[in-house]
Amino acid sequence: MEITIEAIKDKALAWTDAFFDTTTRNEVQTLLESNIEELKESFYKDLEFGTGGMRGTMGVGTNRINKYTLGKNTQGLSNYLKKTYPGQDLRVAIAYDCRHNSDTLARIVAEVFAANGIKVFLFSELRPTPELSFAVKHLNCHCGVVLTASHNPPEYNGYKVYWTDGGQIVPPQDKEIIQEINDLDFKDIQFNAEPALIELIDKEVDEAFFEASVKNGSINAKGRDELSIVFTALHGTSIKAIPEVLRRAGYTKVHIVEEQATPDGDFPTVKSPNPEEPEALAMALEKADEIQADMVIGTDPDSDRLGIAVRNSEGKMILLNGNQTMVLMTRFLLDLWKKNDRLTGNQFIASTIVSTPMMAKMAEAYGVEYKEGLTGFKWIAKMIKDFPEQEFIGGGEESFGYMVGEFVRDKDAVTASLLACEIAAEAKASGSSFYEELLKCYEEFGLYKEKLVSMTKKGISGAAQIKQMMIDLRENPIKELAGEKVVRIEDYASGIARDLEHGKEEKMDIPASNVLIYYTDKGTKMAARPSGTEPKIKFYFSVNTSLDSIDNFNATEARLDDKLDQMVQQLELN
Repeated sequence: MEITIEAIKDKALAWTDAFFDTTTRNEVQTLLESNIEELKESFYKDLEFGTGGMRGTMGVGTNRINKYTLGKNTQGLSNYLKKTYPGQDLRVAIAYDCRHNSDTLARIVAEVFAANGIKVFLFSELRPTPELSFAVKHLNCHCGVVLTASHNPPEYNGYKVYWTDGGQIVPPQDKEIIQEINDLDFKDIQFNAEPALIELIDKEVDEAFFEASVKNGSINAKGRDELSIVFTALHGTSIKAIPEVLRRAGYTKVHIVEEQATPDGDFPTVKSPNPEEPEALAMALEKADEIQADMVIGTDPDSDRLGIAVRNSEGKMILLNGNQTMVLMTRFLLDLWKKNDRLTGNQFIASTIVSTPMMAKMAEAYGVEYKEGLTGFKWIAKMIKDFPEQEFIGGGEESFGYMVGEFVRDKDAVTASLLACEIAAEAKASGSSFYEELLKCYEEFGLYKEKLVSMTKKGISGAAQIKQMMIDLRENPIKELAGEKVVRIEDYASGIARDLEHGKEEKMDIPASNVLIYYTDKGTKMAARPSGTEPKIKFYFSVNTSLDSIDNFNATEARLDDKLDQMVQQLELN
């Protein structure tokens, strides 16, 4: 039911109460008097936890990131911790990224925890998100919080919660925490901290994290001193970790893009600090061509996603997608485990429902289990927690994230960057390359090609458009894709999979999520999914065919690209 403007104004008026600080009251009053459209956007709903926690535009209002919305989250989380661990001395870790106000908001979050009698370990400066995941376990904390909006535009910030295992919150904790938050009024927030409960952390945790990253990401590859790498932090937190981890692993030819090395929430040299976007790595690619580097690595602001560019068979730098780096890293780890006689059948690799089906193909070939979850690394972390009797080798998702082993329970661009360099160095030393090793994967397991189409729909009207698009896909299901017959539809909202060829339905054992996946009789896959953290709807396409020879790669890839383009045009997503 749509909220009325009168109800929105009533919500906003509550923010002119004396409980709120003078700046907040004045900003709300200005919106009430002269900017009704912005008032509606700021108060028409409450920010909610999505696949990556809470993320939104900074500003005043219930639909914005500010000291009160984050304070209410933290108060609810404090109440939940006390109920879950009665009588225990509670401990939390807090990190933050390079975004505007992240340091201030992190301090406020720390103060609310401390006001509730909870011990806080607060990083003294910005740090990568994977280091926060590591710190939760390293410091024996009950939970952790990181202030970040990942690769979103500069006006965004966010709040991600991690549990005792170092993974993000999952059912049932997420819903129980949300209920605690929803039961609160803003006036229930305790802001008056006990200063002695806040302890600043930095070098000691850094040292442990660097050591663990090198241990998990290194295979003592040959040729490290011959691999030339261009690295860009895209103005984010990875500058605090990746150059040092690569140095400790023995890489001497690491060339940093200095113009993008200083953390800056404005991200002045890029349109978007997202390594999924080729434009974001333009400066690094230019530098790579200048010095004839072998590889480019770029990370997002909180250093959980990494983009990789390598030279193809013609010597041209190309940006790989998340599926490509994921399958090659996984193949490399599987080979390593096999070489060391560690594959006993009790291991697993993992990915997500919108990522490449090639992961399942490789798992079968190596005799390990393949586990698949909803979008987001919290589900992979949950697999590790739910199956302690099995060994986790590695896993990732199409959105440029990878996790090596289980010492970090979230996507980790620090360790994954090192692993990528190890693969490239080892390949170069043996007369091959990162790219050629990828082609060998395609020759063995089939050529899988993916494409992502992301459509941004902002604000109230945008949310309504996205909702209607999913309704249309459900009520008027697609019957064919690029001339191929749709034979199976999986609706993760209802939990029902429909076998159209045999007229059967089956219940899927997976948490509900607003995702639809279509499969054709030729092995093509198309998924539609509204983003949980951005005003976007995403369409994921996957096609595949056999590759009889690496020599035929370009022609075979062109045919698959043509099929992908046909589907995009068919659905009018251009």
